[in-house]
Amino acid sequence: MARPGHARSRPSLEEDEDEEAEDPVDAMILRTGCAAQHRELQECMAARQDWRHCQPQVRAFGECMARRQRAEE
Repeated sequence: MARPGHARSRPSLEEDEDEEAEDPVDAMILRTGCAAQHRELQECMAARQDWRHCQPQVRAFGECMARRQRAEE
């Protein structure tokens, strides 16, 4: 007997692509102007698998987001 949750249907490939294209977090980051810093942080995280090794990228992204927030105020 199947356990609950295992009968879920997987979204089609087309639905997966739609979800990726409409990611609200990615859209928000693009609007901030900090997408390059975010991409560098993501690349470091993928390579190092530990955010502690990516502190320069973490700081750069944080500073970019803080500048954006100050500009909006």
